[in-house]
Amino acid sequence: MRTKSIVEEITKLQEVTAILRGENGCPWDKEQDHQTLVPYLIEESQEVIEAILKKDDDLLKEELGDLLFQVVFHARLAEERRSFDLGDIAKRVSDKLIFRHPHVFKPEELTLSTSQEVLRELGKNQR
Repeated sequence: MRTKSIVEEITKLQEVTAILRGENGCPWDKEQDHQTLVPYLIEESQEVIEAILKKDDDLLKEELGDLLFQVVFHARLAEERRSFDLGDIAKRVSDKLIFRHPHVFKPEELTLSTSQEVLRELGKNQR
């Protein structure tokens, strides 16, 4: 049973990442930038796919964690540049999903009953 909230766990991951990048952090982590992390982002993405294909939930949980760390790490790099942070990323994707799903979030304005209708409407919204 979960004893900590999702927010607490994400906050802990952000704190761990900040420590790794901090003054007394890990030399390797402190040297990284968006470009140097690309190979690791690709590798972790591929490992998530492999876990999905294996239908191994425990492995999937581990690999999604590694991929989540990549997202948090990249967000930390951007935060250090005062560009954006993890909250900005979450807001952007939430807003995008709400915009792309008016049939769910504003059903009084749009009713879609099939996947085909959803895809057709999504195509209109992406133009």
